[in-house]
Amino acid sequence: MLSAELKAFYTVARLGSVTQAAKKLGLSQPTVTTQIRQLESRYSVELFYRGGRRLTVSDDGARLLPKVKILLQQEADIEFHLRNCGEARGALRIGATAPYYILDLVKSFRERLPQIEVSVEIGNSQDVLEALEEYRVDLAASSQLVSDPRLTHLVLGTDPLVLAVHKQHPLAQHDCVPPSALAGQCLLMREYGSTTRTLTEEFLSAHQISPGMQLEIGSRESIREAVLRNIGVSMIACQEVPVNPDLRVIAIEGAPQIAEYLYCLKDRRQARLPAAFLEVARDSIAR
Repeated sequence: MLSAELKAFYTVARLGSVTQAAKKLGLSQPTVTTQIRQLESRYSVELFYRGGRRLTVSDDGARLLPKVKILLQQEADIEFHLRNCGEARGALRIGATAPYYILDLVKSFRERLPQIEVSVEIGNSQDVLEALEEYRVDLAASSQLVSDPRLTHLVLGTDPLVLAVHKQHPLAQHDCVPPSALAGQCLLMREYGSTTRTLTEEFLSAHQISPGMQLEIGSRESIREAVLRNIGVSMIACQEVPVNPDLRVIAIEGAPQIAEYLYCLKDRRQARLPAAFLEVARDSIAR
């Protein structure tokens, strides 16, 4: 119980928000609030200064934070060891920005080790890399290239960004368009933290293109549904565009390539299950 309460305290302190902490922990906001208040009440300590809806870590809370971080890392290390020490069974946790590359690897991995439980968590690049750094997943497939001495990575593949439009959109008659064709268009964008959004914004800026209205829609699936309703157009990785008679895929001159990387913490790459998955990935790349 204490571990859960300390985890709630640490996550709120790091994110500065009960709402964001609850989302990351997979709990309700009242549950997170209750866990923190129980911790404070049990030990007669004030971990946060409260002013309206704002939470500021107290002096006592600030002194506690590094100790809790060490404790949670030790807990994660123990849990990781237990999942990897048995020869017959185990569990592997993977974070990914999209299912397209990772699911083929999961299939191959399960064929080699059918007794291993595999879970895949989908999020944007920022989310899955944070999950890896915080030991919440064992491997992370992300389209974001990061330089971090703690990480090792493989390149799973690359894919060009294309323009997805409804079949009745004026651009649908073209197979390829120049960047200027995006000027004035209603552009459907992923949330901040998405590599696709970053590449799109950099591409538009480099060509001095000003789209029309921009709509932020926080998932690939929702963007595809919006395109199907002819609400707007979107730059998206080619393989992410579903086969649908109402959609048209248009190449964009000079469009950037988006790569997919498989990351693992260096100090965990030799562990049984991450090592086995990395071997599957290398074999797939070699083919």
